[in-house]
Amino acid sequence: LESFYGRQLRLSPHVLGHSKAHVGRVVAELVRAAKAQGLQPGPLALSLRGDFIRIGSAYEQHKVRSPDCFDILVPLRLPPHLEPQPRSAEGLGTHGAFVCGLRARAGWPRRYRPFAEGFCMELQGRSHLSSGLVLRWFQGHLQRCLGAVRYRLQERCRISLSACPGRPPTLHILPCSDYVCCHISMAVRLIPAIPLGDALYLTALPPEGPQGPPAPEALWSLNASRQEQRLLSWLKEQAPASSCHLKCLQILKGLRDLRGQGLEEPFSSQWGRVLSSYVLKTALFSLLLQGPLEAWDERFLVERLEDLVLYLRDCLRKQVLMHFFLGNASLPEAVVLPRFLKEAAPVNLLAAFDGATLDLAAFQLINTWFQAPHIIRMYSSPRYLRPAPTP
Repeated sequence: LESFYGRQLRLSPHVLGHSKAHVGRVVAELVRAAKAQGLQPGPLALSLRGDFIRIGSAYEQHKVRSPDCFDILVPLRLPPHLEPQPRSAEGLGTHGAFVCGLRARAGWPRRYRPFAEGFCMELQGRSHLSSGLVLRWFQGHLQRCLGAVRYRLQERCRISLSACPGRPPTLHILPCSDYVCCHISMAVRLIPAIPLGDALYLTALPPEGPQGPPAPEALWSLNASRQEQRLLSWLKEQAPASSCHLKCLQILKGLRDLRGQGLEEPFSSQWGRVLSSYVLKTALFSLLLQGPLEAWDERFLVERLEDLVLYLRDCLRKQVLMHFFLGNASLPEAVVLPRFLKEAAPVNLLAAFDGATLDLAAFQLINTWFQAPHIIRMYSSPRYLRPAPTP
């Protein structure tokens, strides 16, 4: 496991630091240009707030393999009179996710009609902000600003923008050879986000799998990345300096990826969705708060990793893994949650999968752990290693 972690999973702090700094500079230029060239803020327009929020494993110290993918939230400014409706249109929601609508208040003034016609859709007789229309506007707006930014950055890197229907646009960055020492092609997912206050955001629901149907456009997903980062900071302060909790998460993600290469479709795709990085991180959070943090010292790495695998197996067998922040009353007092999260209905992250799929995932998970040395040797050969993504 140590060799697997050191040779295939661990990221160079030097390379990761350079990549994050480079991504930050390029995204700052693009967001600044998009805000400056956007429509004037007012009741009839969408616009960028002017800042961005770094989220995801690259900024939480548990990314694996290569620092080539990053997630960035880009907050938007909205006109007033849009109010969140948690779990609105229950029949249209997706299982295993917190859904929320942004509904126009009753008596929306007539002067807001152009905004409603451009960015809203009717649901149950009321106007709701459409995530699909917002995504299309966001992508087009960034694309229009790309020319000026590309000219200013031409000595540093080459940049381009791509997007798939129903998904946030991706900014591709190819550093120039004489600019940085770490020549890694980077993909940055730029996610338009609706601020709710208290560092909470709404983002578009992703489609249900690569070939799945599009998500309902009148519904949005809750993003609590800032609360997760605060919890990770608190755990870092409370746990031993040599704590292995993030290393356990990285190794389990690595084993999941290797095992997935030996599975056949359609279960191969379901395996990655059932054991998504978010599910693994949620299980880790739950397990960390069950016992003394001193038990996560580096010398207990194998024991804690086995605990995490067994905890996940039990969750899969019971078909229950609850969202860590929604309605969770057992959080440490030091981690203050917004009222919106405290009062939200709990969500089972595994509700989207049938019992047979979860049972098979539980079997493959425990089998992966028992055969970890064999799987590492077999699927770590050059024949099985997947090439790095190209922009």
